[in-house]
Amino acid sequence: MNVGACSVRVGVVPRRCRAALSSPLPSAFSSAFSSSRPFPSSPTPSPLLATSRLGQGADVICGRTSGYRGIVSVSVSQKGQAFGAGLTGFFAEAYRSGLSSKKQVAMASKITDWVKPGDPSGEFKRQASTFRDWISDEPGAKFPPEKGRYHLYVSYACPWATRTLIVRKLKGLEDFISFSSVHWHMGENGWRFPTPADTDAAGENVVPDPVPGHEGYTHLRQVYLGVDPAYAGRFTVPVLFDKQTGVIVNNESSEILRMLGHAFDSQLPPEAASARALDLYPEQLRAAIDEAHAWTYDKINNGVYKSGFATTQEAYERNVTALFDALDRAEKHLAKTGGPFFFGDQITEVDVRLFPTLIRFDPVYVQHFKCNLRDIRSGYPHLHAYTRRLYWQHAAFGDTTNFLHIKNHYTRSHPQINPFSITPLGPVPDILPLDDEVPAAKAAVAAATGKAS
Repeated sequence: MNVGACSVRVGVVPRRCRAALSSPLPSAFSSAFSSSRPFPSSPTPSPLLATSRLGQGADVICGRTSGYRGIVSVSVSQKGQAFGAGLTGFFAEAYRSGLSSKKQVAMASKITDWVKPGDPSGEFKRQASTFRDWISDEPGAKFPPEKGRYHLYVSYACPWATRTLIVRKLKGLEDFISFSSVHWHMGENGWRFPTPADTDAAGENVVPDPVPGHEGYTHLRQVYLGVDPAYAGRFTVPVLFDKQTGVIVNNESSEILRMLGHAFDSQLPPEAASARALDLYPEQLRAAIDEAHAWTYDKINNGVYKSGFATTQEAYERNVTALFDALDRAEKHLAKTGGPFFFGDQITEVDVRLFPTLIRFDPVYVQHFKCNLRDIRSGYPHLHAYTRRLYWQHAAFGDTTNFLHIKNHYTRSHPQINPFSITPLGPVPDILPLDDEVPAAKAAVAAATGKAS
């Protein structure tokens, strides 16, 4: 096989590079590996562990890059023709010799590559959702609001999915839309369904896929591919699934949140009058809600991810600074309105969308995503009170928060950030009672009021 002139750099080599090869190699690779110098039996301090000559100037270099465990795939192009090396497990990047700019070409990717390999910006760029249909009570609607027809796939760990559970409970839709949660761990095949043997993922409806016809499903990806075998995006939660037609209605959390806000109102029983009357997107506040969504989504909801998944110092500093500027803005807003909700006495979509990020901030984002200029409990008194009121006084928020899933998911599903999967014990407690404060906050209040703490 004519490989051409290129070099492939491979990160995080296990104790033997050869041990990571899980499928047969093309002949050029097989001969190259067999004729290369011996691979070391254990990692060494050197960034280069081994080099293989593939002929005609092609090298395979096994190196060490924190967080990756093996080769996903290696593709080498010759005159526009590409072939796969059949490798699984390391992250690989290919560089084509002869390019004047020596531009890096990403040759491999996997679900846990949160920043596209080879992207020099180091920026996390969130994928746009693909399935965007709507449940509607309009005559002839493709997806009418029928009790028991739809199922929500969620993860308790995921703030985006938690939004949909909150609105489902706020609107009294527990008997109308079923739900199940995946296991908190996300591996290279994405979210997986728990098994009866799992004892580390307690929570309501943390069960194998309960949808009829899905009895053999082990991963959420099978739901996506069962609907569209050519689907090439991420296998994200939440997923609103139509059990009647076997298709995904929507996988965009903001749209699911909004459609559940009113789609089933006409079917709610008389005793659910308060749930029917609840309007999370009231006409008189829509302009203010849309404006708040714009900056809280970009700078706070997504800002923690852009900070935590950044792969360059510049990207991290830019996004974490913007994040705390936005938290400062939210703090000032709540100080002005006085709560208990973001817009005073009216609960809205902004509360449903902001809370899942704030409740995760101290237990996860401060340490895991390096969002540590301040924490919520000692640095933002109004945000802290706001978050606790929602958690302790409103079951839709408190009952859908599962700290076990939250902490385990982030710390054990992101090996590029936490390669040893160690989950911190703190903070203790995960959320403070309404009538308590951390010592630093108590001291600040005492100093401001002149009272002894």
